[in-house]
Amino acid sequence: MSNINNLTSKITKDAEDKKVIILSEAEDKKKNILAKKQEEASSEEKIIIEKAEREAVSRQERIISSAQLQARNEKLTSKQVIISEVFETSVEELCNISNDDFKAFVKSTILNIDISGDEKLILNAEGIKIVDETFVCEINKELGSKGKLTLSKEIANFKGGFILEKDGIEINNTFEALVNSLRDELSLEVARVLFS
Repeated sequence: MSNINNLTSKITKDAEDKKVIILSEAEDKKKNILAKKQEEASSEEKIIIEKAEREAVSRQERIISSAQLQARNEKLTSKQVIISEVFETSVEELCNISNDDFKAFVKSTILNIDISGDEKLILNAEGIKIVDETFVCEINKELGSKGKLTLSKEIANFKGGFILEKDGIEINNTFEALVNSLRDELSLEVARVLFS
């Protein structure tokens, strides 16, 4: 019976030793799996953080770029408004010239353009107060044989200057049209003077 006890003890001891080995191997596997998973999680975390940082930088750059573009557009719009005001002020200043200067402008313009001489002179309400039939006769005398210019009864709606009309075709010498015709040519110069 002692052999049986010895055999049982040996089997129990071997089982205990095997249990310790199996538990130790299982613990090692657990540690390896956990270490591997922590390493993977750390690597994944690093990738996610790097991606988030890149996206944040990209988003920040887009926001800054958009803000700069918006600021540039607002600045450009403001400059265009100011330039428009300069040209509008120019029209207003031209409308405020003296009666003699207005007559001189009408006369010299008509004498210096190629016309048939039998056009109608169209004025606004202010121009009608300054230019009369006598003045038109003076211009006709200077035009010579083709001087058949007439003063229109029509009162036009423009700020200043005049229009010559014949057979539905108009030669627009209003201050608005004259300033507008120079606007493209002078806008850069006006901008340089104003904003330099």
